[in-house]
Parts: sequence; structure tokens; C-alpha cells
Amino acid sequence: MSKDMRTWITQLEKAGEMITIRQSVDPLRQMGALLSQSGEKALFFQDLKGFPGWRSLGQGVANLRHAALAFDTSLERLTADFAQRLHERVPCRKVTGGPVKEIVQKGDQVDLGSLPFHVNGAHDAAPYITSGMVVTKDPGSGVQNTAMYRMQVRDRSHTGIMSSPNHHASHHLRKYEERNEPMPVAVVIGHHPAYYFAATAILPYDQDEMELAGALLGEPVRRVACETIPLEVPCDAEIVIEGLVHPGVREDEGPFVEFQDYAGGEAGKKPVIEVQAITMRKDAIYKHVQNGAGVEGAIYAFLPAAAEAMDSIRKQANYLNVHNVVLLRGGFGAVVQMTPRFPGEAKVAMMIAAAGTLPKVVVAVDEDVNIFNTDDVFWAINTRVNPEKDITVIPNMYLNHLDLSAEMREFPGSAAKPRVGGKVLIDATKPAACDVEGRRKFERILPMGTGRVRLEDFLG
Repeated sequence: MSKDMRTWITQLEKAGEMITIRQSVDPLRQMGALLSQSGEKALFFQDLKGFPGWRSLGQGVANLRHAALAFDTSLERLTADFAQRLHERVPCRKVTGGPVKEIVQKGDQVDLGSLPFHVNGAHDAAPYITSGMVVTKDPGSGVQNTAMYRMQVRDRSHTGIMSSPNHHASHHLRKYEERNEPMPVAVVIGHHPAYYFAATAILPYDQDEMELAGALLGEPVRRVACETIPLEVPCDAEIVIEGLVHPGVREDEGPFVEFQDYAGGEAGKKPVIEVQAITMRKDAIYKHVQNGAGVEGAIYAFLPAAAEAMDSIRKQANYLNVHNVVLLRGGFGAVVQMTPRFPGEAKVAMMIAAAGTLPKVVVAVDEDVNIFNTDDVFWAINTRVNPEKDITVIPNMYLNHLDLSAEMREFPGSAAKPRVGGKVLIDATKPAACDVEGRRKFERILPMGTGRVRLEDFLG
């Protein structure tokens, strides 16, 4: 059986990682708070107020442990395994039909208001589609791109779409507008987590993220033609929205809570999708993705970024003994776990990690530090860092376009508004392995009996 959102729901349930909510839940007023409080378990909603017959899955990847489950690996191996698969591709397979075609709505049948979108943050401008994987293509080469962009629901057949100037969809749109043609867009809602992680990975412009999804799944993505536009979508998705972005049309979009828990950065005039059709399964399950710090939307973005950092370190400095990389809450911090052999190696690793699109605060720690425990990371900073020699600030760096702490630069005639600021490297590693005596001073002393004596054996 091919992997889809339904096989994933079954896997979560069997692993004891899902809670079924049978009480009625209001997507507009209650959903956001419930999802934000469930950092350990997925939530399967059976009764959505105002949307009879609909069910939904939220926090379907509530944490990195869930991501490891989806990829059949361990938490400790997750980033390294993902980094390895970044270079693998499985060609998609075209099919003529599939479950997502069981219901087809076109023209006057289209009503976005019938779908149970939710309000993420208290200051959001409207309900948003946050679980949509947006498919566009280059009008020349025909290569498709899939990425996650927020979409503000405007009325029964229109949504906004926020794609920053450097995103591939924006490059596509500029090419269509140069031809004075509308850009076709397909929005895929509800699938296996591998699709979402592939959609948030940063691939070269001429590569199709669905081929990466196939590598992550271990099977080819089966794609079917859309009904009204020249794009292909996964045939076993829950819902697909088909639409057009017309040249030159821009309307107010935002604010919206982003992965740092802030609602600033990218509100303004944005393109608009005019919906042409909606296709779905006859018993479609909606996928709710909560955005903000430490919730599902952030997990989808941060695992690929950590894998890309690890991959870059290994490619550019393959002599470094790097064990793991994770991104911290808010996304702009990264922790590199490594064993430095010689002085300066930690700084090399951190500089490579800091060149990524997200990290601006990078910490290096040894293998005796649990990088999944923020308290443990801060223990290493507090006990192993001499600020006057172990902290390096790099000024005037290009930062993420959503980093509100950085200075925004505007240039006449350019749509881009880059943000510029500093990045900081914090070396919280022990002295390098070549300094045996210096390293011994920082040996972590564990309690007597660690690994042999378990508290649970003495309870009850």
C-alpha cells in the first residue's frame, strides 16, 4: 500500500502517538490553542463545529520524534538520514486517476468556505490555508516546484499567497507576467509527512521536490493531471485546489503569525489565486498545520534546514567529526554536535552552518551534550564558554526575510527587501581532542550507577 495521510494516521495510532478528540471543536476560535498545546501527540478531530462530516488531523508531526517515526529511523539518526536522502531522487509516476478525484467541483460549485480552515494566531487577518503544498512550474522548462506558502482565504473562490521574491514560485510568476499569462497553481492539502518535508527543503531551481518526496517515501510519487490547469498532483492526496494567479493583480495580505510567534515581516500587497476547481476524496480528512514557534509548521521547516547544514559541513569540510545538527525554537538558532580534533574546528563547522538561510546564532557542543534538551545546551554554554575568546560576532550578514530583529533594506525598483544584521558563533565544546589534559578537565561526571540503575525499577 502506498504511503499517504491515512497510512500515517494508522502508524501514529499504533505507536500511541495520537489522541482522538470527539468533542466538537471550532476551527475559527479553538483549534489554534488546542494544536499549540499538543507538543507530544497528534490530534485527530472527529467533529468540527460548522463543518458537518469533516474530520481533521493536527500536529501530525508534533515533534522530531514523530518525524523519526515517519522515516523509520531514530531521533539521534534523523538529521543524518535526512541529509543523506537530500541527494536521492525517485522519478514520479504518472497515473490517470486516484482517490483525490472522487469529488470534482468546478465553476459555481467552488466554495472555499466549505473547507474547515482555521485561524492560527489571535492577530491573523483571516483564516489561512497553512497545510497547502503549492505546486507551480517554470513556463519554459515545465519543471514543477512544490513549496509551502501561507494563503489567506479572501472569499469563496480567492486566496492570497505570500511568496517572497527569492522563492521559486515568485520566479515562476515573474516569467508568466513577462508573457502576460496567468500562472497555474495547485494547492495540495493532506498527505504523508514526507511530502511536507520535501516541500520545505531547499533544492536547486531545476529540480522537482516530488522526486525528493519519492526518495523520502521509498516509493515513487504517483501523479495525476489537474482538471483545469496544466499541472500534476499526487493522486492520493486528500484535497487539491486548482487556480490561476493573474498578471499584475496584488491585494492586501496579512498579518499572519510566523514560525517565531511574531506577526510581522511580510504583510502587504501580494498575488491572488483565483480558484478554478477543488478535487478531493469522498470522505476527505482535512490537514490542519499550526504555525508558530515549536509547533508543526516549524518542524517541517527546521528538519530540512538542519539536514542541509549537516550536509554542507560534511561536503565543505569532510574532515570534521560532526555527529548531529538541530535547530532551536524560533528557527534562528542551531546547535552543532561534534568532537573537535584540533583548535578552530568548531568555528569552521559553525561558520558553515551560519551560512544557511535560517541560523544566526550557532552553538557547537560535544557529544556528551543532549542537543534535544535546551537546558543541557545552556549548561554547556554556561560551563564551557569563555565569552572573550569563545564567542564570535560576524556583522553585516544577509539574514532571513522574516527576522524582525534585523534591519530591512529597500532599493528603488526592486521587489526584494533584504534584512541585514549580525550572526554569532558560540563555541561551547571542550578543548580539542589533541589537548588531552585540557579536555580531561571538562569531563562530565555522571551519577554513580548511571546506565545500570533505573528509578522505575524502585517504584511500586
